[in-house]
Amino acid sequence: MALRNGCLRRISRFLPHIYSGSHFQQSRHAIINSLASSLIPFPRECEQISRNGVNFSFSTIAQASPAESLSRSDTLSFIESTFNEFQGPHHLWFNIVEDNIHFFKRGGAFLVLAGRFVDNCDSLIAGCDTVVTFEKVKSIQQSFPQLQVIGFLHGCSTISAVDQTRLVEMLMKEYITFPILLSNRNFPQMENGACYLLSKDFGNARVFHENSLDIGTLNKAVEELIMQQQENSSSPSGLKCTWAKQAEVLKEPHACSSVRNLLLHFPGCISADESGNRLFLSDSNHHRIIVFDGNGKILDCIGSCPGFEDGEFESSKLMRPAASFYHEDDDCLYIVDSENHAIRRADMGRRILETVYPTSGISKKNNSLWAWIMKKLGFERDNDTKSEEFDPQSLIFPWHLMKSEDDNLLIINRSFETLWIMDLASGEIKEAVKGFSKVLEICGVLVMEKVSLLKQMPQDWLLHQIDSSCSLKELPYAGLISSSIAFQNHILLCDIVGQRIMRLNRESGVRSNFQISNFAILGLPYWFTFPLERVYAAAGGHQGSWTDHIQQCSLLPGRIDIKVNVDIPSDTELVEPLQEGCIWRQARGTASVVLRAEDVAGSLEKVGVAQQWYDELDTLALSTPESESNIEDETTTSELRSEDDTVHIDCAVNTSPGTSEVIISAALYLKLRRYPDQQDDGPEKYAARISDILKLGRGGAMQRDSFIRFLLKSNQDLRDVIFVKPLHVSIQFDTLDHPKADNSKDIILTDSNIEVDVSLNT
Repeated sequence: MALRNGCLRRISRFLPHIYSGSHFQQSRHAIINSLASSLIPFPRECEQISRNGVNFSFSTIAQASPAESLSRSDTLSFIESTFNEFQGPHHLWFNIVEDNIHFFKRGGAFLVLAGRFVDNCDSLIAGCDTVVTFEKVKSIQQSFPQLQVIGFLHGCSTISAVDQTRLVEMLMKEYITFPILLSNRNFPQMENGACYLLSKDFGNARVFHENSLDIGTLNKAVEELIMQQQENSSSPSGLKCTWAKQAEVLKEPHACSSVRNLLLHFPGCISADESGNRLFLSDSNHHRIIVFDGNGKILDCIGSCPGFEDGEFESSKLMRPAASFYHEDDDCLYIVDSENHAIRRADMGRRILETVYPTSGISKKNNSLWAWIMKKLGFERDNDTKSEEFDPQSLIFPWHLMKSEDDNLLIINRSFETLWIMDLASGEIKEAVKGFSKVLEICGVLVMEKVSLLKQMPQDWLLHQIDSSCSLKELPYAGLISSSIAFQNHILLCDIVGQRIMRLNRESGVRSNFQISNFAILGLPYWFTFPLERVYAAAGGHQGSWTDHIQQCSLLPGRIDIKVNVDIPSDTELVEPLQEGCIWRQARGTASVVLRAEDVAGSLEKVGVAQQWYDELDTLALSTPESESNIEDETTTSELRSEDDTVHIDCAVNTSPGTSEVIISAALYLKLRRYPDQQDDGPEKYAARISDILKLGRGGAMQRDSFIRFLLKSNQDLRDVIFVKPLHVSIQFDTLDHPKADNSKDIILTDSNIEVDVSLNT
């Protein structure tokens, strides 16, 4: 006992250099108990660690050498030195806007995921261990919006286009929104896997090693650091440390922005309603559920844009939906809302999306007129989120979903390390099971049923998918159990590499691509539009590089009928005629959009959320949200005229004296044209042509090359790839004063007609 007390007295002299505050007391007891049992003297290197500004958390590592602490300091200094330079001789920033060199604030709290957080730096292969690592970082990033998160991957001998493409695939699959710094420099003391560097202003860092790190420990450490930062701030704000997605964190991977113009963006999961002849596809990175029939005709779409909001299908929000399950008795679709850590339920009859889990913290919708206006202007905060503290029982990035015989929902994460058993009726989590073997003990029969279905697929299809999914050594096909479904006489498989759905006839063995049609139901994609205040913050409005055509006119006030003639690229063809649901018209200044008689039928149809956004504002003075909600949706769609390679879009506006601008945006669904007598140019030229049509060169050579290699890896005829070509037209009017009649009292209004010719040929 005397020897033990002597060791404890020696240890206590060094502890104040390592910990402070309440965390010091908790960590001190942990160290005392550990060291006292082993009777190992405390290393003298702790003083060296403190002097170098690096404090180690002994919840995960026992001791550190001076060389290791210096390595951490060198790492932080190196990262900080790259902040104002996108690319240098020893580094390259990835997943960040290239022309924005000031992409970080010098001050504040930083969390750096450093080391080898992928299985192989040169091949950039991400296994299930990597999935768990990313989930920890993403959960912290979502809980603390003010925290700046960085990934640091060192020791990359080369940073080639192939490596960049693989990195894009990894970011798309894991949905990584924080920037990643690639470096060809080696940091020898950081070769033992991933670690987390938590620091304030890069002056003092705490290090957590990934091995056996509990997410609660890291969550608590970040909370303490941010609280200290807010205490020192002149204008402190309330700390929001919740297991919830805050409105400020709704970011998307910048490196994958080129891929989102494909028809599907990471089609992760699929389910079916066999009796109703309906399929439910999770277009995960487009944040929507697409409903179509057995022939591929789109019937409906759930989700408008990334977020967390209940409501009608057109206005509701999801954040990377994953697996789904159709409950025939209730005519409801249960959806895993992965990035929101939630379970949602879509009432297919009422067309309403609601949240099943979590139940606490879900506020009732504010139906006041002012709240509705603020929401339409984009100033409403996303309040329909969880507000509870971190709970180990809570859902954390769920992915797979199955129903047990006793009416429980079985929810599994991608690594198959956690199973949540949820009561279907109440939405409460009854139990959380940890460990792969224990998970299989409970739902192994259901998993093996789905695996047996996968084994009927061609081996080359499966191997192509396994390389890009979270594959388990114990059960290689388990990661794909939510990506396939038996439907009628076919087996459908989500191709997350080729961004498509593949179909296998179970009798004949014929392989084919599942063809999708009726794109008007999808409306105008959310990334085509921008909040009003951001669009017009700079002088000149839409004179940015993303506008395809700008035309200026000087006319008399009155009604102006506009006809836009769009020539699509000569080597492309429309997959189907442009429909009203894929068009957005908006006027600003002294002009207002009006509907012509022939357009009335199209005004009641389901259109994109962006068009609804402004239509509702235009009619705000005549109706309230309550009355508008009683308007029944029509399922018919009107096709706009198209002749050969020309698309015609009509618009009518009323103008008054002054300046105004009319913006017309549209989504053109195209694919490369096939010429019967022309020799095959090869996939490389096809991929390059699609990239040029989408104008990806404006994002830099890196983005263009990565996109081309991404298409080439899909192993398909690229002339079958459907992509969305954005169309943005700006028409600016300088309207003169009203002409007056002979009696000088009456005002004369004139009717004018203009044609705008737009060419998309590049």
